Amino acid sequence: MTTPRSVRSMTRRELLSSGVAAGSALVVGGGFVAHSTEAWAMEPTTLSPHAMATLVQMARDIYPHDAIADAHYAVAVKSHDESAAADPAYARMMESGVRVLDTIAGNRGFPDYLGTGWELDRVKILRSVENQEFFQAVRGGLVVGLYNQKEIWGHFGYEGASFEEGGYLYRGFDDIAWL
Repeated sequence: MTTPRSVRSMTRRELLSSGVAAGSALVVGGGFVAHSTEAWAMEPTTLSPHAMATLVQMARDIYPHDAIADAHYAVAVKSHDESAAADPAYARMMESGVRVLDTIAGNRGFPDYLGTGWELDRVKILRSVENQEFFQAVRGGLVVGLYNQKEIWGHFGYEGASFEEGGYLYRGFDDIAWL
């Protein structure tokens, strides 16, 4: 897709309404990360917008759920930006880890990790770094950051804490249709 003018010269409103990134999941620029077809955006405070967009895509590749919107993955990785703000060493690890992913993608003929079009290719890249501290930090943060969001519990059939309601036995413990 060709763009009418440089993305760098567009305002945020023009960029989001232009359809420049219609074929991609995330738009990165001007200090923000936004989704091209969903109504959400985030402004990282410490990590670069490219790093945050890469972390969102990485999160989706590690824990893929087609029915879960990217906005929930963005919420899950936002904690890495907050941790980076509190710890410069953590910020360096996150930025360095993203550069490693981009370098591996480049060595495989892709522009960067985000430009790696097929999920299978991105998963191969992730497998090559899965024992590194960077990968483990992102994966570990996702377990809590993604699955503790009440808005998505229903997708997994989780109804929340049961103690207050007298337990699960008589509250539909076996009503999960997707198992």
